[in-house]
Amino acid sequence: MVSKQGKNLDFSPIFVPLLSVVVALTFGGILVFVQGINPLLAYKFLFTTAFGSLDGFAITLAKATPLILSGLAVAICLRAGLFNIGAQGQLISGALASAWAGYTFVGLPMFIHIPVALTFGAFFGALIALIAGILKAYRGVHEVITTIMLNSIVIALADYLTSNPFKEPDQPLTRTPKIQNSAQMPDVLGLPMGFFLAISLSIVLWWVMRNTTTGFSIETIGRNKNAGWYAGISIKKMVMLSMLIGGAVAGIAGAVETLSITGRFEPAFNAGLGFDGITVALLGRANPLGVIPAAILIGGMRASGSTVQFEAGVAPELVDLLLAMILFFVTAPLLARFFKNRKGNVAMTGGWSN
Repeated sequence: MVSKQGKNLDFSPIFVPLLSVVVALTFGGILVFVQGINPLLAYKFLFTTAFGSLDGFAITLAKATPLILSGLAVAICLRAGLFNIGAQGQLISGALASAWAGYTFVGLPMFIHIPVALTFGAFFGALIALIAGILKAYRGVHEVITTIMLNSIVIALADYLTSNPFKEPDQPLTRTPKIQNSAQMPDVLGLPMGFFLAISLSIVLWWVMRNTTTGFSIETIGRNKNAGWYAGISIKKMVMLSMLIGGAVAGIAGAVETLSITGRFEPAFNAGLGFDGITVALLGRANPLGVIPAAILIGGMRASGSTVQFEAGVAPELVDLLLAMILFFVTAPLLARFFKNRKGNVAMTGGWSN
């Protein structure tokens, strides 16, 4: 099929993710059938619970909110040719920092307290990511290694802080005090305010990537760093900026989870959100708008996992299995392209299309 400009239309940004989901559901259905359970019944409960009613869809969107943001954090870095595995650590940093700001500052009006807490989350998420960005830009240390190490450091530090200086007094559980009411993000039209913030950030970053010099520079070094260097783009600056933006967005994801859902920082409540963001970003083809439907799909699966377990008798690990298979199948073309182009020194994370 040919467009008016005479160029071939590329449906791979839509076809590959859809095919990945279909293949993953097919394999998952086979495994459910082997257990002696009707896969159609299991999938019926899975999707009707998440999308079959207004209440269910509202819960799905609430689950999708931090996933949109964590997926966006990974996607921006992917477009710069960077694989930000550290979204989990950046998200935890933002969640803990926003919780501290939420319960420490007393007497602030809501319209000031919420932005302040979100700013704390964004700042500390960006700070963690910037460490990896600086090491990548100036020392050539691979961002996958540094972000994984930073994840471990942040998780250990958060456990220490919530067990000692930030711990809620006279409480055996490892958690911070509850945030002030003025820091609690309200619902808007029956949906978390964070959902509208996530959608807005996705649109803004999509526009920035398509219509600004900064976005063009990030895209250029993601496709070919040598071409970016010849074009006069500062590779080091763009690497650090991309990680900074990604970390800030991941920090906001943690802040939204704290200010909207948990009302305090509890380590267990944020488990896996950053890692699910990797699946969201890849399923959305690293497109700031593409992460929205990807996050809603995965959020719906997360929201209905327990229902499938009780109603259809399927193990709760089914959702994790489906997400793992989706991640595998959606990355298969990237791996094939990487090994095919190894002699050309092409990065696996480079060359994302809009």
